[in-house]
Amino acid sequence: MTTTSRTSDQRISPVFVAIVAVTAVTGWATWTGFAEQPGVAVFLFVTAAWIVSLCLHEYAHARTALHSGDITVGAKGYLSLNPLAYTHALLSIVLPVLFVIMGGIGLPGGAVFIERSRIQGRWKHSLISAAGPLTNVLFAVVCTAPFWLHALDGVPAAFRYALAFLALLQVTAAILNFLPVPGLDGYGVIEPWLSYGVRRQVEPFAPFGLLAVFGLLWIPSVNREFFHLIDTILGGLGIDVHDSDCGQWLYRFWEPNSDICVRS
Repeated sequence: MTTTSRTSDQRISPVFVAIVAVTAVTGWATWTGFAEQPGVAVFLFVTAAWIVSLCLHEYAHARTALHSGDITVGAKGYLSLNPLAYTHALLSIVLPVLFVIMGGIGLPGGAVFIERSRIQGRWKHSLISAAGPLTNVLFAVVCTAPFWLHALDGVPAAFRYALAFLALLQVTAAILNFLPVPGLDGYGVIEPWLSYGVRRQVEPFAPFGLLAVFGLLWIPSVNREFFHLIDTILGGLGIDVHDSDCGQWLYRFWEPNSDICVRS
């Protein structure tokens, strides 16, 4: 059977276009210093760009599912890049932003419902799950490229810091999503290869996997080791820890001295 989807189902949503526009305008404001408070511009730029990456993450799941046999994803709105079409639309936006605000951690909250019964073959199921975090990897490559290509001469400090923090979010999202924890994409990659009995035993824990990971990261020793790993990866990609830290400080503009990195 040929995989099909109506053209109207794949039309880009005005909601997504609006989010991209906010990203562009606030990125410009961060670059030019147009905003009176650079932290506000950084907050809006990083948040909007983060939501764009969430949309692309879920789109990758849906697009891969479409080509694997689930022709229902288009009718559900998953190919329009509209975050409001996701399962639990509120959590798809609010929860990931809260993760960023509370701990500078990139974790997704969106979910697209894939009709797995329509898809044949374990490799296809694994690829559908892997497609989302692989999009975060690609996004991280784009964000870090100016650093490892040494193309930052003349780039305003605030924009450089914002880009470094956004790269940090993408790297954390990719790593955490690939963890083989129920409810995360990493478990979805290996689930098709597990026995039916194991899958039935693990299934009740899936709704709590995301919160369990976030809870573990609040343990100081775990948090310290995790971000040491992230800093090491970013360092290998040319991003100094000072840049990503300054990006996070600017992002949290409501805190005292949040703009200390850009003061003259």
